[in-house]
Amino acid sequence: MANDKIMKITVTRYRPEQDAEPFQQTFDVPYHNETSVLEALFYIKDHFEPSLSFRWSCRMAVCGSCGMMVNGVPHLACKTFLRDYEGKAMTIAPLENFPIERDLVVDISDLIEKIERIKPYIIPAAKDKNMPLTKEYRQTPQQMEAYRQFAQCINCGCCYAACPQYKINKDYIGPAALTLLYRYDIDNRDAGSAIRDEFLSSENGVWGCTFVGYCSEVCPKHVDPASAIQLGKVKSATNYVIKMFKPE
Repeated sequence: MANDKIMKITVTRYRPEQDAEPFQQTFDVPYHNETSVLEALFYIKDHFEPSLSFRWSCRMAVCGSCGMMVNGVPHLACKTFLRDYEGKAMTIAPLENFPIERDLVVDISDLIEKIERIKPYIIPAAKDKNMPLTKEYRQTPQQMEAYRQFAQCINCGCCYAACPQYKINKDYIGPAALTLLYRYDIDNRDAGSAIRDEFLSSENGVWGCTFVGYCSEVCPKHVDPASAIQLGKVKSATNYVIKMFKPE
């Protein structure tokens, strides 16, 4: 550690049993070229504040647990490195637009509820409901490629922390859920489009998006939710025109 550089890191603290409001603490943290924000938090917890709370699991940008604000921008702590902030101070805060539970831990139950609402799984056609588990669906590489990028979402919440619409309207379904809605709607194995269209075209569905695009900019998996939402608008508009000329 003798040759390590030092960075001043300010961390948001909040312990609901004793703190009326969140406050900030600053620590001098040694780091080297491979030190991530998550490892810096472990150092703070091990050497300064054992009570510091934050979420983590895989350390490989797969689980989505360690989403937080780094210098005001949503990031995964395990995928963000101190070397990229050299010469600067660093501020680490909980993800914006979610209620704070403790320190850097936020309550993402609203995000999970919205994802569950749009039924993010293959809904089989009536003819396939009793299909044996030993029988597989067939899908071409082109059919898989249509939704592959949008299937990479890890539910980290970074896009919701970046979304100005979700900030002012918590009823807005939001980037991750709308991306997964579109991902399953264009999967040739799925027959649940009619069920999801209610959410797709609702006031708080794709038309609630003003296309700022920041959700795609901060997405750690390059899912590009802004693109999925705009494609969802095309689908919604197409459905509307079809119903005008061919009402059910």
